Amino acid sequence: MTAPERFFSKLTASPSGCWEWTATRDRYGYGKFWDGSRKVKAHRWAYEHLVGPIPSGLVIDHKCRNRSCVNPAHMETVTNAENIRRRRPDMDEVCANGHPRTAESTYMAKGKYRNCRVCSSPAFRSSKSRKAVAHV
Repeated sequence: MTAPERFFSKLTASPSGCWEWTATRDRYGYGKFWDGSRKVKAHRWAYEHLVGPIPSGLVIDHKCRNRSCVNPAHMETVTNAENIRRRRPDMDEVCANGHPRTAESTYMAKGKYRNCRVCSSPAFRSSKSRKAVAHV
């Protein structure tokens, strides 16, 4: 069986138009596909074989927000910064624990990770661990 035959045997169409990957997925929900020489992300394989090469410096964004979708019509090449911005519209407003993001309350770790000063404070971390122990 050829790689395209194997690829298309591992998906099913959903009413939303997504081509759902039904085979192995990674821990983030992205499909994994053996192309005959190496393991690749299924959505990237679909885009490269049905649309064309992914331009250097760009990544694939699932416009449908479904990581298991391999339908190239649901994908767009964008910068990584744009992909992150689209991931969670409220990402610029609050951190994962709901603290407001401001210039004063946010710092960059390793030059690429935005961290919340409140969540990173020793007092907040110790109160979170006490709450976790109390709920056990």
